[in-house]
Amino acid sequence: MFLGHIALALAAKRATPRVSLATLLLAAQWADVLWPIFLAIGIEQVRIDPGNTAFTPLDFVSYPYSHSLFALAVWGVLFGIVYRAVAGGRHTLWILAALVISHWVLDYITHRPDMPLYPGSAKFGLGLWNSVPGTLVVEGLMYAAGLAVYLRATRARDRIGRWGFFSLAATLVVIYLASAFGPPPPSVKALWITALIGAVLLTTWAWWADRHRDADR
Repeated sequence: MFLGHIALALAAKRATPRVSLATLLLAAQWADVLWPIFLAIGIEQVRIDPGNTAFTPLDFVSYPYSHSLFALAVWGVLFGIVYRAVAGGRHTLWILAALVISHWVLDYITHRPDMPLYPGSAKFGLGLWNSVPGTLVVEGLMYAAGLAVYLRATRARDRIGRWGFFSLAATLVVIYLASAFGPPPPSVKALWITALIGAVLLTTWAWWADRHRDADR
């Protein structure tokens, strides 16, 4: 799931108006930020296997340190503690932690049984990715709802706040459709390099657009 994670980050802006959208996106996608790093250093594994599911050509062989429920609970609390130590906020720790942990819940819905509870545990997954139409409908509705909540919670201060955000929202859809219907990655190395570059660019873009919007409160 990609747009589903983004949707929760967008919706969380209502509860945490002072937290940058970049931070919310980073929390919701934290598992997928760690994952390419762990692939690069060789402690997690993925295999490019077209047909593995109807929606993705990736076979997630092992990713217990970035995607297990236990690991994400630990990462989530650490993420929230670090943010609270730097920026403060009474409730932000738990909201950010919940966003990090929510990654497992949404991936459990979409993935085939490859989601561990903890390193070495049995693996789980409901397999929504086996249905392309089902995946598109579920993620599309979640994304639309997340956008609606964010747009009601904020207002553009200037043209950057308006068009910078809308261009980001459109680009996220393009990336999603390209990954769903485009060719598989040429190699695992190309996969993790692209994932890291994309995470940096999209987080920076979100920070830039969001800082030109005000909380509508």
